[in-house]
Amino acid sequence: MNHWPFIVAAYALTIAGTLGVTGWAWASMRRAERLADQLRRDR
Repeated sequence: MNHWPFIVAAYALTIAGTLGVTGWAWASMRRAERLADQLRRDR
């Protein structure tokens, strides 16, 4: 049995998951920065 398809699939899932979490964290950070700027301006 050739194991390479499973290895490639595992790497693909890992990379996709990493990129997904990175994008989600970046979007959350941008939202938090925008809210912090609004609070700073409202003072």
